[in-house]
Amino acid sequence: MATSPDIRTPRLLITAFSERYLSPRYVGWLNNPDVTRFSEQRHRTHTMESCRAYLESFAHTPNYFWALLETGRDFLHIGNVNAYVDSANGTADAGILIGEMSVWGKGYAVEAFEAVIGYLIEERGIRKVTAGTLLANARMVKVMEKAGMIEDGIRKRQYLWNGTEADAIHMAVFRNQWAGKSNKLK
Repeated sequence: MATSPDIRTPRLLITAFSERYLSPRYVGWLNNPDVTRFSEQRHRTHTMESCRAYLESFAHTPNYFWALLETGRDFLHIGNVNAYVDSANGTADAGILIGEMSVWGKGYAVEAFEAVIGYLIEERGIRKVTAGTLLANARMVKVMEKAGMIEDGIRKRQYLWNGTEADAIHMAVFRNQWAGKSNKLK
């Protein structure tokens, strides 16, 4: 896993995910159909071992896996962000999971996504950050839009969701579009 300094926002500490965050609560998020409703994680059953293997898959790669900690509640672990970096092409594909349902709808996903995009563009020199979701996942589409992303393509009938074919939307933000956006987070 690529090393990175902690990223701080007004309400979050975004820190490297470690064994410390592997817990029954975390595994429970990944096995909760409400949390993973729009995620490909919905097709799997997770265990501490599968989560540990996922964490270990980041070792010796340029990729990132962060834990999201809510600073106002004694650094409660509320979710995760990952970023798969393609250094040769100057791109990164990011994903986010807010597992702590009590904080849904409070803007934490946007706050975290903006901060991570800012880090990737401003500190790592990434030229394009991408993300994607099922088109039916209106909340995540809003997160991507609020984080400054624009539509980068739709894959028609890409997934099976609730027994029907579903489109996936891909969004992106380019370095030249970003220009100082993360300054509002400081």
